[in-house]
Amino acid sequence: MRLKNLMVGFILLWSSSVLAQNKQLLYDFTEVPQALILNPGARATYQWYSGVPLLSGLSAYAGTNGIAVNDIFANDGLDITTKIRDRAVFGMDFRDEISESAQVEILNVGFRRKNRPNDFYSFGMYLEEDMVSYWPQDLAILGFEGNANYIGRRFSLEHLKARGEVVNVFHFGLNRKLNNTLRVGVRGKLYSGIFDVSSTNNSGYFVTNPGQNNLLANTLVADLEVRTSGIDALAQGDQDVSQTFIKRALFGGDLGLGFDVGFTYRLNSKTLVTASLLDVGFIRHTKDVKNYTLKGSATNEGISIILPEALADPNRDFWQDLVDEIEGLVPFEDNRDSYINFRPTKLNASVRYNFGEALASQEDCECTIDGSGLKGGLPEYTNSVGGQLFVINRPRGPQAAITAFYMHKFGNFLALKTTYTVDKFSFSNIGLGMSMQAGPVELYAMADNLLGYRNVYASHYASFQFGLNIISWGRK
Repeated sequence: MRLKNLMVGFILLWSSSVLAQNKQLLYDFTEVPQALILNPGARATYQWYSGVPLLSGLSAYAGTNGIAVNDIFANDGLDITTKIRDRAVFGMDFRDEISESAQVEILNVGFRRKNRPNDFYSFGMYLEEDMVSYWPQDLAILGFEGNANYIGRRFSLEHLKARGEVVNVFHFGLNRKLNNTLRVGVRGKLYSGIFDVSSTNNSGYFVTNPGQNNLLANTLVADLEVRTSGIDALAQGDQDVSQTFIKRALFGGDLGLGFDVGFTYRLNSKTLVTASLLDVGFIRHTKDVKNYTLKGSATNEGISIILPEALADPNRDFWQDLVDEIEGLVPFEDNRDSYINFRPTKLNASVRYNFGEALASQEDCECTIDGSGLKGGLPEYTNSVGGQLFVINRPRGPQAAITAFYMHKFGNFLALKTTYTVDKFSFSNIGLGMSMQAGPVELYAMADNLLGYRNVYASHYASFQFGLNIISWGRK
């Protein structure tokens, strides 16, 4: 019964904390300066901008491709234990992802040099959380059902796969307009890790077979490792959490390097192709490191008592003898070895077709008038349609999402973007984003999976983004 209660708690945590990193509403929404974070080669037509600290880039995501809270706790007359068994334990498999990502922008500034108007610089700092785990299918079955009905079945330990980190990112980017056809960008990043936990290279199995000296024989073959950095001291309560957090965020944590690259290419006067590769980098973990391993193999057939030899020592603890024997064969150890983790690299790519009424360009340049009758290298139109591909590298391989989008601009003061996204979390994800300009103040707000708000507890995905910027377009 205790194992079943633990299963209920785990499912509660799992179904309420699954997040994804795709920001399809913000990507290539160039009216919003934060689009440069997703593609350093995106259009940048501002003279300068500054995000309002802690309000210029807030985002949160939640979703699940397995079960929702409503699947377990809906008042549908079914026994909760039955629902857990059918919908969670046997309804999900080891490919079902449990992931989380959130970002808070602390500083974000961009500017154009007067003597080099084709170059746009941006720099800043943001705090990022990224966690991913997978449903431990075999171990969930073993914990819920036991092994009595599974003689000869190998329960895989490889199903244990998870990682998580909190990192502060310092970045500096250069966006360069090479000509009226191509714009490229690059962004360097310095990572200051706050804490990290990972367990992604596990293998082994547990199996029960008929025994030779007893009814059953249990075999454990394990090669498990959990690596942690920045957690051990905090868990022991030896440090002030807030001071330690700030110190590690400001270069006092585990350090790493990375970069982003991207471009925008104009196929013709109305068609644009973009792509970006983000977080190509690593973090070397050396601070407050503690790793745990379980490696070895053992087979036991329970406690064996041989008479009359056992009567010679009536105080002998046969159970402890069994535990000591297993621990000797499959030792649980810890160490302080440093390690390297690579960041979750992300790929974005899109194609966009502009049409409708031509709008006055906001680009700051003394440009010749092109065939559209507009100033600037890339003309503006009231409407845009297109598609986007997003891929993120995960411990079980790449995870992809495909998006179709439509944008409409009301002059230069209001832009709307709606998206329809298909991924492993949802096949009916409709999103809406807005950017509104009032003088130098720009406000944007975005939300995904709007249909899910009819019943949040039954929803498999929900997200929002919000920001406030000060922008100078510098029109001439």
